[in-house]
Amino acid sequence: MHIPDGFIPLWQCAIYYVIAIIFLFFAFRWSRANLNERNIPLMAILAAFIFAIMSINIPVPFGTSGHMVGAAMVAIIFMSPWAGVICIALVLLVQALFFGDGGVTTLGANIINMGIIGSFVGFYGWGFLKKFLPKWWSIGVASWIAIFTAACLAAVELWLAGTFPLGLGLLYMGGYHAMIGVLEAIITVIVIASIERVRPDLLAWNRQKLVDDSESKSTQEIVSK
Repeated sequence: MHIPDGFIPLWQCAIYYVIAIIFLFFAFRWSRANLNERNIPLMAILAAFIFAIMSINIPVPFGTSGHMVGAAMVAIIFMSPWAGVICIALVLLVQALFFGDGGVTTLGANIINMGIIGSFVGFYGWGFLKKFLPKWWSIGVASWIAIFTAACLAAVELWLAGTFPLGLGLLYMGGYHAMIGVLEAIITVIVIASIERVRPDLLAWNRQKLVDDSESKSTQEIVSK
């Protein structure tokens, strides 16, 4: 899904950079308020894991590639799409600067597709789906929708750039990532379920539940007095 240099005109790259920078501004503002010595190591481990799974590329016609992303996983673990934006942006920056995976001029577009769209669609998709589906199904389906949507947006950007037709782009990018998304959904569920079993305190929804329970207990004590 990484878009290389030369696939998008520079003026369009500039627009994507502006959009990405705006989102990163709010993402880093979130990080200052929410990341601490407890969850920064978790963020680093997830970034390393995502770097590894992104390295498993499946060639897609017209010069790009298909791979897992992990943005929804990070957003759900931290219960914030801003966490996914930061994590994916840092991974993409390292890949573009040091490993030639994705272009430097197209970094803004790649952050939008994988970091912003992947995180927001995954997080809010999960928030909607968990009302109707069991917990693990809602997480898996949301992560699938996130990577599929990100791939389709990349196809739209390449079409706007005149790189290749929209229909073929959606067919190949969407089709490949619809299959890759199944694996991403399974891995996302496995990772979050493993954290739930081993270190449930690292999951934001468990920390929030403890806070809510504590506040409810305090309220009951005050009322009883």
